[in-house]
Amino acid sequence: MNKKETTNPKELKNQNYEAKKMNTSSNLKKKKDKELPWWVELLFVQIGLPDKLLIKILQAKKTSKELIKNEKKSIIIFLFVITTLAYFYPVIKHAKNKLDCEAIAKNYIIKNKNTIGINNREIKMLSTNFCYGGEEIYEIENLKN
Repeated sequence: MNKKETTNPKELKNQNYEAKKMNTSSNLKKKKDKELPWWVELLFVQIGLPDKLLIKILQAKKTSKELIKNEKKSIIIFLFVITTLAYFYPVIKHAKNKLDCEAIAKNYIIKNKNTIGINNREIKMLSTNFCYGGEEIYEIENLKN
């Protein structure tokens, strides 16, 4: 009951012809030109991350290129605003810290020292001096004399 498989010589020739056609020099050059980037080779070939993740990464890359191409002006304005805020943030933070220091020093001077006869402007001046490294006790005693 064994059936002997018969092969059609025309089918065999067609398969050989297609195989030769696929291995032509132009196809080999196309394959060589499309080498994988190093990160794809590392993450998806060597480590073995899922292909779905590669598809999502490549789609995000394509959409981001299109977004950058279409929205250049908006992106430049946004980056300019962020850079400006980042540049001035330390100045603003330093000023806020100095104001907080002056408020704390003023409350400290009022609570712990005898400030009778010293007006509010002088207390503010003494608290500012204290925050910049001065000695407020010495100043208060000299103001009274």
